[in-house]
Amino acid sequence: MIFYFSGTGNTKWVAQQIAEALHEDLLFIPELIREKRFLFSLKDGERIGFCFPTHGWQPPRIVREFIRQLSFEMSDGHQGEVFCWALTTCGDNMGEAMTILNKELRAVLFNGVHPESPLQAESLFSVIMPESYVCLPFMKTDSEEKEAMKIDVAKHQVPHIIQMIQERRRGIEELEKGSTPRLYSYVIGNYFNKKMVNDDKFTVDVDVCIKCGKCATVCPVDNIQGIPPTWLHQGTCTSCLACYHYCPVHAINYGSITKKRDQYYFNRRGDQK
Repeated sequence: MIFYFSGTGNTKWVAQQIAEALHEDLLFIPELIREKRFLFSLKDGERIGFCFPTHGWQPPRIVREFIRQLSFEMSDGHQGEVFCWALTTCGDNMGEAMTILNKELRAVLFNGVHPESPLQAESLFSVIMPESYVCLPFMKTDSEEKEAMKIDVAKHQVPHIIQMIQERRRGIEELEKGSTPRLYSYVIGNYFNKKMVNDDKFTVDVDVCIKCGKCATVCPVDNIQGIPPTWLHQGTCTSCLACYHYCPVHAINYGSITKKRDQYYFNRRGDQK
């Protein structure tokens, strides 16, 4: 089984390819949270995978909160050995996101107890995908040429990742951590995820809005309602920017900084289909 989260579609595209190749269930974390599904039965030989975008050089808050409630029941005949892997997508590098993920995985229960050997992702991958976070002065979407280049590289990388998972290769660490990963994740990332992951600055230009409702439809955490849209300020926003990027007329912004920024979501460009 593969647990995944995606906002603008990069991670979903990668996760779908892996799930289809391995014939495994693909489970969308926001839907599981809405359904309060945190207990899963693990068949003998079944793999556990996690796919998520890097948010501020850390796993997204929604992924971490889901894992803290996650538990498994071993089916009859299970031999006890569990293979777990994880993959993150990022626009440039992912810092120590996987180290943070594995710390969270230590809390996962098996048959209602903490196992002697805590769950750990033993094969780790990062996939560079087009940039989608545009709410800081130095962060912009990639050019169309750079988007196409990143996706072309990813298309060649994903089959290799699938093979590594299929073979249950342990000890694999194919990660773009960047030059100062601890600074990224534990200093800048802590500030980012504490102070900037919210819906406080989202606005809609009602004179531009065409009242299509797309923003509410694509919001993975049901944090938008009404036409024109309003954000619910209920503490669930992941700052994935799906509402901003999917808006067909650029009527949504995050403060003033995004007014002159471009938009991106996977399959937006014809050459990404």
